Amino acid sequence: MAIFSLQAQPTDGPGWLDLARRAEAAGYHALLAADHPGAVASPFVALAAAAAVTSTIGLGSYVSNAGIREPMLLASDVATLDVLSGGRARLGIGAGHTPVEWRAVGRERPDVAGRVRRCVAVAEAVRALLDGEEVTVDTPELAMRAARLDNPRPVQRRVPLTFGGANSTLLRWAGAHADVVGLAGLGRTLPDGHQHEVRWRAAEIEHQLECVAAGAAGRAEPPVLEALVQQVAVTDDAEAAAAQTAAETGLTVAELLATPFVLIGTEDEIVAAVAEHRRRWGVTRFVVRADALEPLTPVLARLAHTG
Repeated sequence: MAIFSLQAQPTDGPGWLDLARRAEAAGYHALLAADHPGAVASPFVALAAAAAVTSTIGLGSYVSNAGIREPMLLASDVATLDVLSGGRARLGIGAGHTPVEWRAVGRERPDVAGRVRRCVAVAEAVRALLDGEEVTVDTPELAMRAARLDNPRPVQRRVPLTFGGANSTLLRWAGAHADVVGLAGLGRTLPDGHQHEVRWRAAEIEHQLECVAAGAAGRAEPPVLEALVQQVAVTDDAEAAAAQTAAETGLTVAELLATPFVLIGTEDEIVAAVAEHRRRWGVTRFVVRADALEPLTPVLARLAHTG
């Protein structure tokens, strides 16, 4: 069965709470909030508010920048959210990419290898803190001394961990350690510091999946594969709707529509595409943006009945 989560951010209180209620009623698996300090609302404050008006939907950051987030504070935020939501928190971690976020906290963005090392160190430290362990780390990337998360303790025995990114080393790490691997298919950060090159061609997707599989070798249960969907359009003319994104990414329309990073077409075509992404790539979860909430609600209902 395909599972859909909704990534959104608040612009006002009533609208955010209404969106949380509607997402839960529509059957979305989780409500996820981006984590870009200074550019979007604090995800954990927003998600705690959403917890008060929902009862089943999961809640998590998608994803927190390990480069600027300190493990003790991140673990405390996730554990608090888990308590307030009755065990619905999700932990989302990524290496980060936006230089301005490092500068805002008085640092310079490390090179790729440095971001990889920091991401692994932070993810492992947060995981250990949430599991009740004491953490001491002394490396160039991270320093912690006898850190413990004694209160609050999460409600869940193990808070699910999602890694989001496309770096080969981190995908192998995520294959070995994450519960969910969030595939964005995003490559090198462009000069504006925010946008990315994309790695959406079939060979590039296959390489990412090979990295995950290599890391997961020996695991009894490999991680779930999830795609971050960049465009959703319920339309009778998929080719026309996909043309601009295809041109921007350098893909043909056919190549674009074959990726799990867009869902474009009629309801029947989107249902068929979801099934094909599961068959071809093993992707069973999708994260869509807030503007897809209403258009995809009938699709979610159909998928729930087809299994």
